[in-house]
Amino acid sequence: MHQGFQKILLIMMLLAGASPIALADPTTERIKHTPPGEWPSHGRDYSNQRYSPLKQINAGSVSKLAAVWTYKSGVKATFQTTPIVVNGTMYLSLPFNHVVALDARTGKEIWRYEHKRRADRAMCCGPSNRGVAVGYGKVFMGTVDARLIALDEKTGNKVWDIDVAEGSQTLTEKINGISTADPLAKATAVGSTGVGIAMAPVLYEGRVLIGITGVGFGLHLEPSDKSPLAVVGMAGKYGRAGFLAAYDAETGSRLWKFDTVPAKGWEGSYITTTPDGIRLPRDIKKERETVAQNSEAWRYGGGSAWSTPAIDPKSGLLYFGTGNPSPQMEDISRPGDNLYTASLVALEVATGKLRWYYQQVPHDLWGYDVASPAVLFDFERNGKKIPAVAQASKTGWLYIHHRESGELLLKSDAFVPQKNMFQRATATGVRINPGVIGGVNWSPIAIDEERAQAYVAAVHWPVVYTLHATPASGNNPALRYTAMEPVNDERWGVLAAIDLKTGHLKWEHKFREPLIGGVLATAGNLVFTGEGNGNFNALDASNGALLWQYRCEAGANAPPITYEIDGVQYLAIAAGGNQLFGFNQGDQVAVFALSQ
Repeated sequence: MHQGFQKILLIMMLLAGASPIALADPTTERIKHTPPGEWPSHGRDYSNQRYSPLKQINAGSVSKLAAVWTYKSGVKATFQTTPIVVNGTMYLSLPFNHVVALDARTGKEIWRYEHKRRADRAMCCGPSNRGVAVGYGKVFMGTVDARLIALDEKTGNKVWDIDVAEGSQTLTEKINGISTADPLAKATAVGSTGVGIAMAPVLYEGRVLIGITGVGFGLHLEPSDKSPLAVVGMAGKYGRAGFLAAYDAETGSRLWKFDTVPAKGWEGSYITTTPDGIRLPRDIKKERETVAQNSEAWRYGGGSAWSTPAIDPKSGLLYFGTGNPSPQMEDISRPGDNLYTASLVALEVATGKLRWYYQQVPHDLWGYDVASPAVLFDFERNGKKIPAVAQASKTGWLYIHHRESGELLLKSDAFVPQKNMFQRATATGVRINPGVIGGVNWSPIAIDEERAQAYVAAVHWPVVYTLHATPASGNNPALRYTAMEPVNDERWGVLAAIDLKTGHLKWEHKFREPLIGGVLATAGNLVFTGEGNGNFNALDASNGALLWQYRCEAGANAPPITYEIDGVQYLAIAAGGNQLFGFNQGDQVAVFALSQ
């Protein structure tokens, strides 16, 4: 509901002698009831379905799709943003948290905000940002240095700037924690545990919802032909507890905060299986014996909030995923279930109060973050519709839960190969897939409720999981760490269509590159996704057949969107690659429409 319409409504009520009523919040209404031609929030609307009703571009016309404008930002780095399009303007967060507003018809720059990072807070997880939120006359963004910033929507001038981590300094892993006899000791660290913000905020009833990331990141090493994207977990007091919080959109003051690792009860009930019954390799007796000496493990507990929450306005609940516990993979200093890490969590959006959680992997040892955004839809069973929430996991399954209780309604067929999952690291190394890379990593999925299908972009990239334990010798201290190193001889990506009624795979389309970026589905019977080699693809939603392809200048590793202006449907994607996966980096935003 627009402000002009609200004023007319109020005048009509007063003329009719009616008492004034509380008027709906226009930003919330815009996202709740998204205009067909706009993309006003990260997941398009509060459901996070990433489904558009536009169908000018369809399976019959997509072959005529052509680039109509491109924008070069001048910042060549990992680019993961979802463009936001409101009232004919496109808002983009760039790597390192610069922001631009563009004319969505032409790509002409309207304004640009240049972010100045705090010198005393190093980036934990690279320069990427997953998008902005637009509303209340402002543009909101979380930053790599853990700040929440509000900009004026018309000018890009800063309105307010707060430090959400409140000056937090965290202990971070260093390369010198690796044995000099290990070839990984010669690699370059490109990320480690710290505090930042990657997720795009979401706006709801005067609140800005956002969480911190990187609090259990582990040590990430420079990709190379020999060992791309190696991840190392070290024993120690690294990181802090993560959180999701709500802030006042007008002032930036914090309204509530939910800690993803609680100060009390973080140990859980020491369960020996996943909630769906898969046995875990835990020594419960030993864990219980070490609780007293690790009584403050919760302080360093991890549980990053990686993805933008979905919101159910009817129930007043929000749904988001939490990251792995800290230290990453290495567990000797964190006994117990490590609540609420590696979980899908439901909170009351008004208060932040916990309603329920589903811990996909208790006491996670493998980096199985719940990283891809939750998605809301109606699940059909025996002719009845059940309010449901879906989450595509790094373990290789799509989980579907009852939205109000958290009950697991369905677990899909595996959409990537699975081997030796939930096995501990060994001195000689055990080959695992999926490993720390995923499954579905952070990439958002799309859901078409009319077809009752979910579209999942996933990664098959096996890893070798190795335990390194070196006793103290002379002046050399004892070392203990685990490492996941990808296997180079077998990796690919898959776009899978999953039947939301049965959980069975309807079709799969295999790609040469692991799929990192996300999916868009449309009423035009199309599904769009990009690849690290730059290919931007349109597939037939009915059978997965490739219908159209465009080669971007860099890796197309961001989620695509679509919008409409003056009767013309556009398609947009950021193409800047991804450093951690070794995909070519660039600074391009490419926008497409049907050629005349």
